Formats: sequence, structure tokens, C-alpha cells
Amino acid sequence: MRTKLTLGFTFALLCFALQAQYIIKDGSELLNLTKLPQEKAYVDHTGPLLFSGEYLYYSFYCFNAQTNKRTDISKIGYVALVNESKSYVFEHKLKLDKGLGQGDFFITTAVPSGKYKLLGYTQWMKNNGLSQVFKDDIVIINPYMVDQSSLLKENVIDTAAKVLPQSLKTTIDSSTIAVRSNKAIYNPREKVNLSIKNYKGYLGDGAYSVKVKRLDDINAQPAMSAMSYGTSYFNTDKKISKQIGDSLFLPEQRGELIFGSLKDVLTNEPVQEVPVVISIPGKEFLLKFSQTDQNGNFYSYLRKDYKNAVAIVQVEDEAAQYRIEKGKRAKLNVDNLTFASFTLSKDHAKKIKSRSILNQIENQFFSAKPDSILQGDPIDPFDGGLPEVVVLDDYTRFATFEETLTEVVKFSGYRSGGQENDYIKVAQDFETYNEEFNSFPAIVLIDGVYIPNHEKIKQFDARKIEKISLIRDQFRLGGKDYQGIVAVETFEGDFLEGYTNVNTTIVTLDKPLPKKNYYTQTYTENEDSFSRIPDYRSLLFWKPHVIIDGNGGYDFEFFTSDIEGEYEVILNGFTSYGKPITIKKVFSVTNMAQ
Repeated sequence: MRTKLTLGFTFALLCFALQAQYIIKDGSELLNLTKLPQEKAYVDHTGPLLFSGEYLYYSFYCFNAQTNKRTDISKIGYVALVNESKSYVFEHKLKLDKGLGQGDFFITTAVPSGKYKLLGYTQWMKNNGLSQVFKDDIVIINPYMVDQSSLLKENVIDTAAKVLPQSLKTTIDSSTIAVRSNKAIYNPREKVNLSIKNYKGYLGDGAYSVKVKRLDDINAQPAMSAMSYGTSYFNTDKKISKQIGDSLFLPEQRGELIFGSLKDVLTNEPVQEVPVVISIPGKEFLLKFSQTDQNGNFYSYLRKDYKNAVAIVQVEDEAAQYRIEKGKRAKLNVDNLTFASFTLSKDHAKKIKSRSILNQIENQFFSAKPDSILQGDPIDPFDGGLPEVVVLDDYTRFATFEETLTEVVKFSGYRSGGQENDYIKVAQDFETYNEEFNSFPAIVLIDGVYIPNHEKIKQFDARKIEKISLIRDQFRLGGKDYQGIVAVETFEGDFLEGYTNVNTTIVTLDKPLPKKNYYTQTYTENEDSFSRIPDYRSLLFWKPHVIIDGNGGYDFEFFTSDIEGEYEVILNGFTSYGKPITIKKVFSVTNMAQ
């Protein structure tokens, strides 16, 4: 018979059992752990100076700290913004594709003026503390709050004129990668053609971020470039710095880690070796099976994308009462963070007012310039299996689910003569016709909600059901054998709303940020759709990742805005061999018709 194991798996990492935060028990485990390379991260961003009403865009790079190549270890990365009080403004979870991720954060008027630290890390990096984590300074100015004391000091002389202009801090690596433009001076709303040229063939192949932004007229410490990062983080730890008896943050090697614990309600003791089922409901459902360890902990990896931000965690055993608790990861300790100096003076007031007004006007027309969320890969809840689908409107309708299985759905029905609750069976999909029958129950889901007790849905109103999908393969999941899957979809898809069952809890999930295509403003001749819409963008172009892979380069275009001044093209990135590259190029926007 065909056996399919892709809906669940035995969790193992370097031959030892997993827990939420594992305690290293002996030298053998410590040796295995130290064989897994440590990681390091770089975050390119659109700072360092940002105002309320603007977006912080960022791109995430994760590397194997031993080889400096992009990692294949962690599948999840994290970006956080921390204020001077050591409180988190946000912590974003990112799904990594070959070490790359991206995200953004809109700075609302609730975020006060101040100095902040942008952090980038994985769970595995947290084992080596703050020194392993990427850190860069961000300054936020919120002109809508009265209290600006965090950025003001009395009797401070404006040092802006003494700061070296950003345009003179240009780094060029023309021997490998170069950025070329068609002109040095542009009119407002004029097309700019830029090209990235790779002069070194496969030695220049890699991943790069490109941003084009107006040079800040209020100087802050420049954002960390890829080349500065390469120097500053060259000597990060190459393996975890842990000893026997230490606790450990687990690497998210197979995807997003979800974990929790199971205790007996009466004794409050952890329960060992009890199967736990985790289902994420919806048409594109996910189903995971786990089992508690000797400390009552269970864990699972979510490798696929998922749409619903809730999960149902259940224990099939109804002979006892269990308390299910979702695990929480400890935050990174940021007590030792330090912040770069930055001070506003009275001379900045006019510049702050002007930029804030332009931001307000630009945000009024945001609906005309929206970003788009990428759909991602389709989610196949059957992992490649081809279900037999029965649409009930094509048949005579019956009142109950039990009758429908008996009269309409071929190869499935309730098994009679069960010792306790009768359960649903699915006929085997014979290949050789000499296989023995089995007495294994089917996996049953309604709107993606796993049903542990089939008896309780015998009388479910079948008039609510749109269709029933059947898979007739055999599964062994969580140490238990199953025969087939019966997936029921209702018309409304709302079965979870009224679902209650013993030993069941519903938990919220912190989903990774969706990947976006960022809006690029375009203007064409004889088109007046934007003629009456002001364009006050100071960030003209943002491309989180440009992949150069054997094609020699990359060409792109964007349009200037109505804001005149000096702009800078900044490329940051890394070759496939881990070499950091930073390129900066300056051009001007001015109305030459005046």
C-alpha cells in the first residue's frame, strides 16, 4: 500500500530531542551543537533619518558565519526596532529564501522622536548574545509631539555644517560592480535609466539592494554600508558559545517553529509521549502532528505559507483533561545597547517643517500609489496528492453528515462495531489487490479544523457542506496510523466559529511579513492621470534585492519627483562568495526650464 508521510515528520536536530529552549545535557550534545555553524546578518535600510509619515524599508541578508556565504540554516529571520528605554517598537518575523528577506514599517505619529537601534538576527544567533546581532542607528523625528527633549539640548551649536556631506563619502568598487546612469542632472518627473554592470562574471554574481533617495539636509550618522559591515562583523563568533547545562535557542531550520506544553489538569504535571495535533484552518489548511517529550513539551515547524493567523491545538485522548499552553520565546537581551549621538538645534526647525508638510501631502495620495502584496506559491494542503472531490449539489441532498457519507461519498463512511466511538473509515486505494484490510481511522477535517472525535459530527447539518475531498493513501503521523483523509468544506467556511471540544485550545500565530512589490511611480507622454497629483517623494526607488546570476547586470528605470535637490543612488550587497560591495552615485534634480 502507498504510505505518505509529508503531513508530519519526526522532529530531530543533530540527534537530540527538541524542546522550546533546550538544556544541553552532556558533552556529546554540546559537540553536535558546535558542529552547526553560527550565523550573522546584515540589514540594509532607508534610514538613518526618518520622519513620522514615512516608511522604514529594509532588506535582510543572513550568512553562514564560517563561510560568509548566504545561509541555508535558518528559514526565519527577525528585524526589530528598539528605543533608548530598551523597549521594542516592533519585532518583525521574515521568511528567508536562501538567506534573503524583506519588510517595512510605517512610522505613525504614535512613535516619539528619539534615537533607535535597528536589529537583525535569527533565533540561532541569539545564543551568542547581542554581539552577534546586526545593529544600526536610526533617528526618528516626530514633529507632531510637543515633547522633543530626547533630541534637544540647550546651548548646542549646530554641527551640521561640520559634518562631511554624504555625497563626498562615496565608495566605488568599479573592479567588480558598477552603477551607470544616462545623465547627471534631471528635470522633475523625468525618467532616470540606471544599470548595474558586473565586470567579473561569476565572481560578481550575488544579491544587492538598491535605493535612490534625497540627501538628508539634517545630518545623522550614516547607515551602515555593506563594506563597513564586512569589516565590523568580520570577527563574529563562528559557532555557538554554550556549555553543558546552558539553555539554547533552537534554530528554525525547517521553517517557523511553533511549540508549547501539555500538563494534566488534575496533577499539574507534564504529560509525556502524548500525540498533539496542530491544524491551521481554511481552504488551504495545514495539518501538523507532534508528540510531547519527557518534559511535556511539543513542537512543530511550519514550512509552508499559511493564510490564517490562528491554529487549533488538540489532544485526541479524551480520557483525561489537559491544559495546553503555547510557548513564548524569550526576547533578545538588549540591556547593553548603546546609541549614537544626535542633537537637533533651532536651525533645523524650518527643514523639519518643510519635510513634514511634504510628507502629509504625499500621504494624502497614497491610495493612488499603492504597494502590492505578492501572492506567493499556491498552498497545496494535500502535498501533491490528487483528492477525489464530491460536490454535494451534484447529488441528492441528505440531512446529516453520516447519511451523506453512506449515500453519496464512495469509499468512505462510518465504521460500525467500534469499541467506543464509531469512527470514519476510508477504503484503501489498492495497487496490487493483495493488501490486507486495516482498521485505521481516517483523518477528518471540516474547513481545515481537525476533528478528533468522529462520533460528534455524525449529525452535522450536511446542507451546510459544499464539497468533500477524499485521499485514500495510508499515513503514519505522530506515532499513529491513519487510513485516508476526508476534508469537508462548508459554503461559509466558518466551522471554527462554533467549534468546541475537550482538550482543545486556539492560539494566535505571529505570521511572517508578506513579501511586497513596492510601488514605482511612472510618467508617460500624453498621460495626464497624475498631472494634478503632487509628487513629493524623497525616496525615488527601492529594490530590496537584485539578483545578478550570470546575466552580466541589471537595468532599471524610475522617475524623479517634484522635489529638487541632490539625490544618491546607493547599492549595498554581497557576491555569492560573501564579498561586500557598496557603491554610491550622486545626481541632481532641478527645473532646467526656469
